[in-house]
Amino acid sequence: MKQHLLPNLLPSAFAFFAVAATSMTAFAADNELPPVVVTATRTAQTVDETLASVTVITRADIERKQARSVEEILGGIEGISIANTGGRGKQTSLFMRGASSTQVLVLIDGIKAGSPTTGQMAFQDLPVELIDRIEIVRGPRSSLYGSEAIGGVIQIFTKKGGGALTPSFSLGGGSLRTGQATAGLSGGGDRGWFNIGVSGFSTRGFDACRGRSSPFAGCGTEEPDRDGYRNIAGTLRGGFRFNERIEAEVHGMHAEGRNKYDGFFNESHVAQQVFGTRVRITPINPWQLNFSAGRRTDNSDNFKDGAFKSRFNTQRDTLALQSDLTVEKRQLLTLGIDHQQDRVTESTDAFSVRSRENRGLFAQYQIGVGQFDLQGSARHDDNEQFGSYNTGALAWGYAVTSGLRMVASHGTAFKAPTFNDLYFNDGFFTGNPNLRPERSRTTEAGLRGTPAWGRWSLNAFQTEIRDLIITTPSFTTAQNLDEARIQGAEFALVTRVGAWEFATQVTALRPENATPGANEGKILPRRSQRSARIDIDRRFGAHRIGLSVFGDAKRFDDAANTTELGGYALLDLRWEYAFAKDWRLQARGANLLDKRYETTAFYNQPGRAFFLTARYQLSRP
Repeated sequence: MKQHLLPNLLPSAFAFFAVAATSMTAFAADNELPPVVVTATRTAQTVDETLASVTVITRADIERKQARSVEEILGGIEGISIANTGGRGKQTSLFMRGASSTQVLVLIDGIKAGSPTTGQMAFQDLPVELIDRIEIVRGPRSSLYGSEAIGGVIQIFTKKGGGALTPSFSLGGGSLRTGQATAGLSGGGDRGWFNIGVSGFSTRGFDACRGRSSPFAGCGTEEPDRDGYRNIAGTLRGGFRFNERIEAEVHGMHAEGRNKYDGFFNESHVAQQVFGTRVRITPINPWQLNFSAGRRTDNSDNFKDGAFKSRFNTQRDTLALQSDLTVEKRQLLTLGIDHQQDRVTESTDAFSVRSRENRGLFAQYQIGVGQFDLQGSARHDDNEQFGSYNTGALAWGYAVTSGLRMVASHGTAFKAPTFNDLYFNDGFFTGNPNLRPERSRTTEAGLRGTPAWGRWSLNAFQTEIRDLIITTPSFTTAQNLDEARIQGAEFALVTRVGAWEFATQVTALRPENATPGANEGKILPRRSQRSARIDIDRRFGAHRIGLSVFGDAKRFDDAANTTELGGYALLDLRWEYAFAKDWRLQARGANLLDKRYETTAFYNQPGRAFFLTARYQLSRP
């Protein structure tokens, strides 16, 4: 008998919320203004206005939690699960609402940043110290962005700058001979803005993989050595507002990494870049035009015991023109067109096709009437490889009271097969040029509140994916799976009691194979079915202390669910001391219980570790 998660989960989830709400009526008000997000609708909205399920991670959040990587700051966010192959710098996969990394669109300052070959973002190489904020939008967004946005969209913004000239830097180190340093300078005055930042990171690491060559498992080799990682990165962002009607901006990010690991290759030198420009023109007050252009490149040189083996370079060029017209108060019409071209160059002659183009047209209408809000969007994509595809979405919101809102939505999405899926051939794996695009439809309903004591949200959803692309059991080619079904619910709460700050995030999923056959009803590989995170922070004058507890339920590493990875819980403690006007000292203990666990079979994860960081930032007048 099939198990249906939502009927069993929702009563307990609502009961949990009721108890939490009853016990928190004495919590103090959070007077901070809600952040503005642009990712959910491609237009500016506050978190309270959007009809999507959104999380915003600010620079203050990153520094307060003392995150050393993008994976650390995303881990435990509702709807997100992380799988890693051996620690810092190693391949990291992100699952959003049960959708894989290739089904989550990643933008950097508005530019598509995923790889045309692997189909996913190399989160492990992104410089977390140079990031200003991260916007996470859960649910389908293909009707605005095109391919890849089945599970949602993650947009990463680099630091912007502006105002008085402000230098900053940090220096830290810790376990596993880890060292990290950053430096930045921002400013620009009243009409301009700029920020320049550089960062470096190095760790000796640990043995990434406990695999074996016979019988084959994990990385397929025995290499009991330390697998270190080094990274150096820089960002540049600057712009100018010429007058009330014209402003322009340029931005760029470059990150290089040297990564050692275990396997057929055991060292890679990687580099990724994202450069872009944006021009905003307001011909008349109700009408705004946005033009953007960008290029994303990803280069990888691969070695075995110091000998060069292969080089893979990818390039993605994008152009977009968007028109936003305010028809009346609370009515906004958006029309847009974009173009994307992907290219691959490599040293092994492994691809039979090395470029393709995609053109998209999209439209969106947002309207608010009284207590109701409606949003409709549609898009047409014309892809050189597989032809045309149409997607759409409809969302509804109702303000029950000033602090309670109901939302519901339904949307379709798709993902184009990657170059690896279609054309790669290394003598063992052969791409399948007959693959069909993945197609999905998602239905979601939720409640959210902004009472005096904080913020909370509860969302339930179901996603059906047709033609899911998987690797065959023999790992020799790719094929379409008829259907997968993902059901889930998410709960989030942020509040304060006096000087205490609390944040709780809970996710429950059932991501299953719904295709008739031997694996029908099995859980999709590497997806955690349940996770929870609790963060507690308190300030004592110049001191701040914090605690984080993260728990992840078991997951399976294979489609047949024969390889089980056990659940785990991690405990982190942190301390911060503002010992001078512009100076802070931070200390963090990670995985203090020294839990041994795996998120990918045969790949080790870090044990207990300690880190110390000193930060300086000149206070603005």
